[in-house]
Parts: sequence; C-alpha cells; structure tokens
Amino acid sequence: MKRVGAHVSIAGGVENAPLNAQKIGAKAFAMFTRNQRQWHSAPLSAASIEAFRRNCEDAGFLPEHILPHDSYLINLGAPEPEKLEKSRKAFITEMKRTEALSLTMLNFHPGSHLKLTDEDTCLKTIAESVNLSLDATAEVTAVIENTAGQGTNLGWQFEHLARIIELVEDKSRVGVCLDTCHLFASGYDLRTPEAFDATLAEFDRVVGLSYLRGMHLNDAKQKLGSRVDRHACIGEGMIGREAFVHLMQHPAIEEIPLILETPNSESWAEEIEMLYSFTKE
Repeated sequence: MKRVGAHVSIAGGVENAPLNAQKIGAKAFAMFTRNQRQWHSAPLSAASIEAFRRNCEDAGFLPEHILPHDSYLINLGAPEPEKLEKSRKAFITEMKRTEALSLTMLNFHPGSHLKLTDEDTCLKTIAESVNLSLDATAEVTAVIENTAGQGTNLGWQFEHLARIIELVEDKSRVGVCLDTCHLFASGYDLRTPEAFDATLAEFDRVVGLSYLRGMHLNDAKQKLGSRVDRHACIGEGMIGREAFVHLMQHPAIEEIPLILETPNSESWAEEIEMLYSFTKE
C-alpha cells in the first residue's frame, strides 16, 4: 500500500501533528519534533508524549509511517570543531526526542564542507556523526536525505550516500529518504517511466533499495541538473505528472512514508487525493 502524507505543523505541541495529518487524508506524515529554527528547545513533556502516542494510535499511524525531520541548522559535516560539536549534540538530542515519541526514524540532510575541507573528509565526518548518534540511542534509524546539490551541500550524488552508509558501523540503523525535486535538480531524470526506472535502478546499484526508508514528493521549478532546490506542486513543475503516476504504481515503493513538501499547504488534501487516484489499488 502507498502511504502518502505531508510535513505537517506541530503548532501547539507535537501531539497535534497526527491530528493535522488525519485532517488532510494522510496515511503517513512528517514533522519537526521541536522548533527547527532554534538550537535549543524545552524537553518534551510526559503529557505531550502520551498525547502524541494516543493520537497516532487513534488515527492509525504506525511508527514506520512517520518520518520526523531534524533542524536545518544542524551540519553533521561541519569542518569547524565548535560548530561540529554543537551540531552533533543537537542531532543526538533530536534522536532522543524521536525515541521518546516511540518513533523509529529521523530524517536529516547530510552536511556541507563549506569549501574548508574536501568532500571525502566531510563524508567521513558525517558518518562519524551518525555513529555517535547511534551509540547514544537504542532504536532510531538515521535516514539520510539526498540533496539538490546547492552550494557545498553533499548528498546530491548516490555515491555520497553510499560512502556515508559504508562508514556507518550499524547498517541496520541507517537509511535513505529520496526527495524527487532534489533528485531532478541534481541530474537524475524522472520524467518518464523509463527515466524513473533507470534512476531507481542506479540507486539500487550504488546504494541499494533495501536502504530506502521514505520519499519526499515534490515537483521541481527548475530544469534537470539545475542544482537549485525549488519545489513545485505535483504536476505543475519540470518533472511533470507522469512521473508521479508511475511512482504511485511502482511495486518497489510500498509501505514507506511518501511525504509532500509542496509549496501550498492548503492544497495538500487535494494533492493526496490526486496521488491516490493514480494508483491501481
């Protein structure tokens, strides 16, 4: 079964995320576990944790269909020691918050070398950051998101993702989330069924489909290989409707969270309904 949802608000408390997802007809959702624009947040209260778990159960959301995202401030590949330590502490805190909510995955952007070190050194730093976070927690899987290749961000090539996974010690607790806009922006074509299948086959060859834990469903405002991260609503960008019809019918993409991050949150319910109309289920 396809599990489509969106990255929903936690305004008023994390316990509202499953309620917000339910309102738009979602069968999966993403969220932040705290204010992602700040380095520090108050600990989750026992009441919020209990309400979150109860609301998820009542709405039928299982942990494997929920993909929380860490703060965009975090850079697990930071070349400066102070910034790296700050990022690692913040990431471990987010992993522990995820664990406290009885969730199983935390999605993150790999990191940036900022032109202060070489790519492989940065990838090694990212992997070591992941190793430290896994050592500090017991259950949560660190899910690497591919990037669009803007600036000095790594993770826009499948080889980057594979290198990080190679260096992670506990491979049972590392995975990948593929963002369709990021794929397209970084040069992986998705526009036709043939192109989509070729990209997925390349991912399987280089990284392995067994590591796929989720996807972000976004059309792209810029052309193939632009390395510009600009999301568009489904079927209204340069990727086009056909790619998402094929995705929704693809047998390799089952029972993982498929998360909308398209620009107009007011249309998410309609986009979810449209995506389900593409299925043969």
